[in-house]
Amino acid sequence: MSCTVPAAPAPPALKDLPKVAGDLKSELETFKSCNLKNADTQEKVVLPSAEDVAQERTHNALMDGVENFQTSTLKRTDTKEKIVLPNAQDVAAEKTEKALIEGIERFDTSKLKHTLTQEKNPLPDKEAVQQEKTHQTLLNGVEHFDKTTMKHTETEEKVVLPDKAVIEQEKGQRNLISGIENFDNSKLRHAETLEKNPLPTKEIIDQEKSA
Repeated sequence: MSCTVPAAPAPPALKDLPKVAGDLKSELETFKSCNLKNADTQEKVVLPSAEDVAQERTHNALMDGVENFQTSTLKRTDTKEKIVLPNAQDVAAEKTEKALIEGIERFDTSKLKHTLTQEKNPLPDKEAVQQEKTHQTLLNGVEHFDKTTMKHTETEEKVVLPDKAVIEQEKGQRNLISGIENFDNSKLRHAETLEKNPLPTKEIIDQEKSA
């Protein structure tokens, strides 16, 4: 049994090859490798800091602890579910809410009575009309006031001086206040208070009885 071998592709024609600029072609042809300079390659290795090393150790220790964790060291625990019972206030509020909802859901609309809505538009009385007219007249007078009818006036400021009696009264008040503020307590003398409770006479008693 024979098999056919695919023919090799034909080489591209000269016109299909990519063209190189003339100046670049001449530079490539005349380039000499002896013009290159020898350069030394320096490899730099940056060492990690102490913080990086500590962080790497912590990360590795954590990963090792997770990967090598032994589930046999776990202890069985029982979950306790606590049910908190409502107090008396909560129960009463719940009952009230349920009764209200049931009353709304089971409300019998056939018990409603037909009503007619009466729209009332009361007219203003005589006093209200007169007050409104006065208000409108006042507004119109302010809005349409003619400033040309105003006359120029000069304001005279009068300073009323106090008379002699007022001045004397002011002096007396100031002297009284000064005497109170600057009073010398050392000039006071000790005094004893005598409480007298006189008994009524016979005549006063007889008058009281006859009244």
